[in-house]
Amino acid sequence: MKKEVFKVKKISWISVLTALFVLGLAAVSFAAGDDVAKGGHVGFLMAASVLAAGLGVGIAASGCGVGMGHCAKGCLDGTARNPELAGKLTVTMFIGLALIESLTIYALVVALIALYANPMLPKLMTIFGLGG
Repeated sequence: MKKEVFKVKKISWISVLTALFVLGLAAVSFAAGDDVAKGGHVGFLMAASVLAAGLGVGIAASGCGVGMGHCAKGCLDGTARNPELAGKLTVTMFIGLALIESLTIYALVVALIALYANPMLPKLMTIFGLGG
C-alpha cells in the first residue's frame, strides 16, 4: 500500500514538473514578439536541433547502457554456471557489446548531422519566410 502511494506522488510530481516546463516554453515562445520578422526563428530552429541532438544521444546512450548491463549479466551468469566456457562467452560478450555500442555511435552521428549539417534548416527557413 505504501509503495502505491509513493508511485502516485511520484507520477503527480512528474506531471506537475512537465506542465511547468511546457508553460515555461510557451512563455519563451510568446516573448519572441518582433524577432519573428527579423529572422528570430533561425535561432529557435538551431535550439530545437541542439535539444533534439542532446535528447537523442542521451536516450540512445541510456538504452545501450541497459543493454550492455544485461549482456554482461548474461555472460557472468553463464560463466558461473559453466566455467569452462568462460573464454567463448567473453569473446561473444565483447562482440555483442561492440554491436550495442555501435547503436550509440549511430545516434551520435545523426546528432552531429542535425547540429552541423542540418538538411532541414534551408527548407524550414523557406517555410517560415526567412530564406535569403
